[in-house]
Amino acid sequence: MAKEKTLEDLFYDTLKDIYFAERQILRALPKMARAAQSTELKAGFEKHREETEGHVERLQQVFELIGKRAQGKTCEAIQGIIAEGEEIMEEFKGTPAIDAGLISSAQAVEHYEIARYGTLKTWAHTLGFKEAVTLLDQTLQEEGKTDKLLSQLATTAANQKASRAA
Repeated sequence: MAKEKTLEDLFYDTLKDIYFAERQILRALPKMARAAQSTELKAGFEKHREETEGHVERLQQVFELIGKRAQGKTCEAIQGIIAEGEEIMEEFKGTPAIDAGLISSAQAVEHYEIARYGTLKTWAHTLGFKEAVTLLDQTLQEEGKTDKLLSQLATTAANQKASRAA
């Protein structure tokens, strides 16, 4: 008879999912920075890449806290979101709409991460993983700030530039 799955099993499985996702995001961010036209957006992607390295390190700490080896599990959701971003980079390369498209893609990634980190933080709290709660919350806060920055870049420049193109 199969072992009954617990919240701790679900926590570990989801942790592997976001670990895989963060490592994929690390690969995608330099491509997005190169594709961006705005210096502010390029800088934002570069800054977020540095933050993402910290997210991976924090996840490794969480794995250690729960006594598990840090490993990823293929996350088809993030692969799909990144693939959509690559399509936008290809289809809108060199156009006034590229930055608006990149921001849209980046926000899809951020929203996925915010959902995952929020869930993991709640589960860590329920499971009594106090140190993990702190680590996950730190990353959740950074992801939220990045999302707000992307919204600001979209509304103050990228969307207008894309809409004025003739």
